[in-house]
This record gives sequence, C-alpha cells and structure tokens, in this order.
Amino acid sequence: MPWPKPPAPGVFCATPYHSAMRAISADVRASLLHADWPAPPGVTAFTTLRGPAGDSQAPFDRFDFGLRNGDDIDVVHGNREMLLNAAPLPSAPRWLRQVHGVVVATEPGADEPEADAAVTRTPGTVLAVLTADCLPVVFAADDGSEVAVAHAGWRGLAAGVLEATVDAMHCEAPRLRAWLGPAAGPDAYEVGAEVLRAFIAHDADASTAFVATRPGHWHVDLYALARRRLAAVGVDGVYGSGLCTISDPRRFYSHRRDQRTGRMATVVFRQ
Repeated sequence: MPWPKPPAPGVFCATPYHSAMRAISADVRASLLHADWPAPPGVTAFTTLRGPAGDSQAPFDRFDFGLRNGDDIDVVHGNREMLLNAAPLPSAPRWLRQVHGVVVATEPGADEPEADAAVTRTPGTVLAVLTADCLPVVFAADDGSEVAVAHAGWRGLAAGVLEATVDAMHCEAPRLRAWLGPAAGPDAYEVGAEVLRAFIAHDADASTAFVATRPGHWHVDLYALARRRLAAVGVDGVYGSGLCTISDPRRFYSHRRDQRTGRMATVVFRQ
C-alpha cells in the first residue's frame, strides 16, 4: 500500500486517509530492527527488515530500498517515501553509490556520492547504507555529537573501510561505540582462498575467523573480523552480531542465498 495522499482541501471527512496512515505506520514500525546497543543520547539507529511494510513484489518482497538490483524503481522510491514518513525520519536519507571500497563521504548531500561510508555531525542528517549479506556498521560518539555508517562486505572490510570511517570522525576511537548490523553469518557464509588471503595478508591471526569446510573453502565470521579491525584502532565498545541474513529468509534479504533479491537499509541519525 503506497503512502496515502492527503484529502483535498475542504474535504471534511479524512477518516480513510488517517486509517491508511496508521496502518502503514504500524507496518513500518514492525519492519525496523533497532540497534541493540547502549545508544548515545539523541542517536537513533536501525536496520530495515523485508516486511511487513513495503510494496515490492517477489523476489524483492516487500520493503526493498535498492535502485540497482532489478526492482521497479517507482516502487522502491515509494518504499523510501514510506520509511521517511512513517518511521519517521527527520530528513530523507543520504544514500550512497556503494562500490565495495573505502571512501568515506563527510557530510554527504543528496547527490548520492560514490562511497561506502558516511559521517555527519549535523543534527537531523540521516545516513544510510544498503546491504543483503554485507556487514552494516553504525558508529556514534559516546556523547551523541557525531554518527557514521559503513558498508563492509568482505572486500571493503579487508581493504580497511572501518578504519577509514573511524579516521574520518572527529571523535577519538576510545570514545566511539559501534553496532554490527545483520550480515551473512559464520555458520552459513562460505568463501574461497581469495578471501582468506585478503585478511591474513593484513593480520595473520585473522585466520581464527575462518573454519575449513571442504578443500579450498571456509566459513568466515565477518563479525569477528570486524571486531578485530575495530579493536586494532582502539574501538572497544562494539555491540551486535549473532544474526545471519543467509539463514533467516523471513526477515532478511540475502544475495548469497537468492541472487536476485532486495536490499535492506541501515540508518543512523542524531537529533
């Protein structure tokens, strides 16, 4: 159900309009997974689920936010409007053109810069990344004065996108809190030798996050790798993990599981 249009001026009875708004708002609230962390004052962070809100049709059903994965663009824009109005958000999210890199956009505008992380100190600026197995990581200063979000697939994680995000923030690392959102889990995400080599080239002990499954393949724990990377730069207040996008098709999109699928949004802002 699209976000309803308000009644025309002078129309006395707006009951159907308000009933529709209440129904959609309830669905949107049920479609948000709030960060399980000690939130700094004035900071809100969550990841969207694949429903019950939204109007995307299979295989993108329902609350898809991706504009480049094959879904109907008009429907996706409607989903984005629904999130903005019903969450509600203080402003439209600053979406990024994600490329599995390490570029961090500082105070991004509405022009969708090419980056895989973003930082803001501006109240009401909403940051967002899209994922469907990659690890979304939210950052906030412990006093709520600054927030950031990063998209960390294995390539970006190995290349240092989390370290780049911490480096781009004004807040010193020991005063940062981080939340690891839903991603491909360690019991389901199987990778090859290329991924193992990428991590142990930087940190030989990263091998502890890999469990052999068959010749040349391993299950990898993205959460453990992210915690190692963050601890190495002084971020010890790390929360979240324990979710698996691959193993939970009811709640999460997964590119590894379904190939053609939607994208969830991980959002953070400060009041």
